[in-house]
Amino acid sequence: MKSVAALLLVFLVSVFAGMFSTLSFASPPDARCTCRNRDGSKLQLGQTACIRVGDMAYLARCEMELNVTTWRKIRDGCPEARFSLNKPSIIP
Repeated sequence: MKSVAALLLVFLVSVFAGMFSTLSFASPPDARCTCRNRDGSKLQLGQTACIRVGDMAYLARCEMELNVTTWRKIRDGCPEARFSLNKPSIIP
């Protein structure tokens, strides 16, 4: 009976040790980590910008990858705001 309890204890200790060894205790990225846009402006991690490369444009987010800041493509194209000089028609 003691050997079964000892084996169970060894099993549980190895399971918990394996669980804790896979946990990552990395510190959050430094607030000074920024991405630079082509115009030289700095954007904080998580901010988005329209990146233009040649005749292409895409929306990208500033992210951290392998301890280096990088632009991650979110989608093709960039959002556009349109302004109309026409008066809006009010329908009663």
